[in-house]
Amino acid sequence: MVRGLSRGLFEAGARALFLQYRSRGHNAGLKSHPTELEFDRAPVLGVLLTPIVLREQTTLKALQGKSFAVDGNIELHQFLAIIRKRDGTLFTDPHGRVTSHLIGLFTRTTRLITEYRMRLLFVFDGKPNLLKRRTVEARRIVRQKAEKEYGAAISRGDYSTAWSKAVMTGRVTGDVLDDAKKLLTLMGVPWLEALEDAEAQASHMASNGLVWGVGSKDYDSLLYGAPILARYLTITGREYLPVQRKIRPLKPELVNLQKNLQALGITREQLVDVAILVGTDFNDGVYGVGPKKALALIRRYGSLDKVPAEVRTQVPTNLEEVRRLFLKPRVRDISEIRQTPPDGDGLVRFLFEERGFSKERVIKVATRLSDSHQHPDRGLTEWLH
Repeated sequence: MVRGLSRGLFEAGARALFLQYRSRGHNAGLKSHPTELEFDRAPVLGVLLTPIVLREQTTLKALQGKSFAVDGNIELHQFLAIIRKRDGTLFTDPHGRVTSHLIGLFTRTTRLITEYRMRLLFVFDGKPNLLKRRTVEARRIVRQKAEKEYGAAISRGDYSTAWSKAVMTGRVTGDVLDDAKKLLTLMGVPWLEALEDAEAQASHMASNGLVWGVGSKDYDSLLYGAPILARYLTITGREYLPVQRKIRPLKPELVNLQKNLQALGITREQLVDVAILVGTDFNDGVYGVGPKKALALIRRYGSLDKVPAEVRTQVPTNLEEVRRLFLKPRVRDISEIRQTPPDGDGLVRFLFEERGFSKERVIKVATRLSDSHQHPDRGLTEWLH
């Protein structure tokens, strides 16, 4: 019996990702890769606004044909956190190079494109703003602590704890990013690198009508002005909560910025002030102030400039700079999104010959991508929404 968790629940968590694997393999006895992802996300940092945000549950079918700018870094973090073997280690190719991110990107993106005709543009973080380095360092500390606890759990055979710690150890390295960009290019999926924050760039493009919405789990996109935020764009979504050691189902959600501002009775500028009170990637929040209390304060006083002294003294001294990062972020001005055909031969060379994927599976997916590209009514050729 696995400690701290029933075997049935743990098996559901540890095995769901690779239910579709075929048993021909190196490393953990598995060589080919899953045909469908059953987990969606892992915990990453972002502004906490859940208690006050209106979310509309939707379906992938309802989002059919829509275009999204997707936060690529968050996607990769999710894949590295959740796509793991039973002992919590990442999947690798015959040379020991990580493939978990490639499994997720290849499988999930293909399903959304070919079955739901979604048009996806991936946006990756550029050089982080100096204020965000605090958050980056905090993530590094959390990751290092989790790595130590994971090792200790494995050594004592506590696989339940090991799994819960492993999901917090994923790191998006330069190699992981290079792999992702190469794979997307071969798949014919456009991508770009932001000047700074990927969500800021994605939100800017959505605001300008280049895409219908932003695909991300974080609410930061609302602060950046994304008119539509789509959360949990996945096939079968489940979230693993490492602290509680439990799994909960997730369904796609839509968050409409204007509807939320109207319901909350505030402006976008005031929403940014609410977020600053709670805490963002660029500043620590005010002690004892959560989303509901922050909203009440801004509704009553109008802005952070007018809140009581006991609160104002805890607001960051560089308040205007933090506000500017959300209201006027550094972004690229993109006038069009260029689509290229999938490279089937290139996909076979990269995924099968170099990274040990199933050749049969790669060819099958490449064919589906090519078919989608050749039929505008079924694929990505025209960026219309």
